[in-house]
Amino acid sequence: MSKKNIIIMSGIALIVFSVIGGGFFMLWQKLSTLDKPKEVESAKTPEKSDQGGMGPVFSLDSFIVNLSDQGGKRYLRVTMGLELGDPKFAEELTKRLPQVRDSILMILPSRKVDELQTTEGKNSLRNEIISNLNVLLGKEVVKKIYFTEFVIQ
Repeated sequence: MSKKNIIIMSGIALIVFSVIGGGFFMLWQKLSTLDKPKEVESAKTPEKSDQGGMGPVFSLDSFIVNLSDQGGKRYLRVTMGLELGDPKFAEELTKRLPQVRDSILMILPSRKVDELQTTEGKNSLRNEIISNLNVLLGKEVVKKIYFTEFVIQ
C-alpha cells in the first residue's frame, strides 16, 4: 500500500471512531437523565412562600406533548406550579387532579413552536390555562402559573 492510501484509511478510521464515540456519549447523557429520582410530593402538597403577597404553590408533574407543527416532530416538555388564592384550594386540586391535567393537556398540543418561543406566546398560554382551570373549578382558584421547566425540542 502506498503512503497516500494509509493516510486516507487512517483518516476514515478516525472519523468512524469519532462518530461512534459521539453516539455513545449522547446515549450515555440520555440514560443518565432517566436515572434521576422524581420528587415524591410533586403534585400533592402546596409549598408555602416566604415572599409577601404570594400564595401557596401547587406543583404539577411534567407534561410532554407533541406540538401542532407540520410533521409532528417537535414536542414540548413543561413543568409548572399553580399559585393558589387560598391554601384550602390545594385539597380540591388534589381531588380533581385528573381533570386539571386533562384540561391542560387539551391546551398544550394546540400550540406551535413559533408561538411558544416568544414571551407573548408563553404569557398567552399561561393566561389560557389559568382561565380554563378557574372555569373548570367554578371559582378563582389559580392566581398565577409559574413555569419551572419549559423545553421545546
